[in-house]
Amino acid sequence: LTAAFAAAPTASAWLLPSAQQGCPISSSLSLPRRGEVPAASVNGVNVTKVGTSRVTSFRLVSGAVSVIATVAMSAASAAKRRSGHRHRRAIVGRLSAANSPVVLEVKDVIAFSTDDAHINILKGLNMTIREGEVHAIMGPNGSGKSTLSKILIGDPAYEVTGGTAHLGDSSLFELQAHERAQAGLFLAFQSPPAVAGVSNLDFLRASYNAQRRARKEPELDVIEFYGLVTEKLQELKINPDFLNRNVNEGFSGGERKRNEMLQMAVLQPKLAILDEIDSGLDIDALKDVSDAIKRVREQDPTRSFLIVTHFERFLRYVEADVVHVMYKGRILKSGGKELADKLDEEGYDWVLKEAGVD
Repeated sequence: LTAAFAAAPTASAWLLPSAQQGCPISSSLSLPRRGEVPAASVNGVNVTKVGTSRVTSFRLVSGAVSVIATVAMSAASAAKRRSGHRHRRAIVGRLSAANSPVVLEVKDVIAFSTDDAHINILKGLNMTIREGEVHAIMGPNGSGKSTLSKILIGDPAYEVTGGTAHLGDSSLFELQAHERAQAGLFLAFQSPPAVAGVSNLDFLRASYNAQRRARKEPELDVIEFYGLVTEKLQELKINPDFLNRNVNEGFSGGERKRNEMLQMAVLQPKLAILDEIDSGLDIDALKDVSDAIKRVREQDPTRSFLIVTHFERFLRYVEADVVHVMYKGRILKSGGKELADKLDEEGYDWVLKEAGVD
């Protein structure tokens, strides 16, 4: 669901259709931090239920604190039980990735920017990504790398005039942006936008429950969701204060990228597209982002990634199964990690010469 912010005039106009369907997003929620007791009245504590105007009243402060503590402790315990199985699952998953079902199939895609309809940016692009695979796209500026990301998530600034793209059984070009997100597609932005007036907790819960509604599953209430997101915060080593802050408002570049990783961990997409997420990061922030990707892969080896990057150094931290070289809207060459190493040492000229292009 984060995919739509890039070109939307407002968040609710495009990104969050749930808000237009009678499910407004509240930014008034303030959950207790560690060591704090919620403010109480004679009747107990009031907690605003996200997505409605109704206020649920807890009769006893101790009861509310007990519920939150129990959920958080249960989440932490579940995470600990699973940790012993993750490493083995990750190894088995990657060994079988070559025979896994196809997650993304892009065939002969042609697309242009609506700002200049006379120039095609993608010119017959083909790509296949299977379950559990990590693909990286590299190439000179203007090759069409970010354009591919944006046409996959449905950015209206680009128009597809030929070819197909399927996410599993879903034909992406026939779906609206929010439907693509509900089908399991996620985009982490190069420059994640800020959303004034919407807390991270509200945004994450609205996005998560929108996916559950699409799958005909019951929504999580605020306390159930708080337990889920607390587990993700612990796994990613992110400060819980993130939840009470507005989405990316006042965030540093590194904090914005970590916030993207938190969204990815909560939403658990089939395919996560990371569009130059390493751009502008120092070494510590780069390692934090790569560690987050590794944890997601360890938890579920069927998750797939498409990483757009200019820098081979990022692929030192995140091991790519396939590296593609893109130039003028086409993929000229594909290979393994050794291809990225050679590009770092020799640049792109040898690839262009080998492909016979100017």
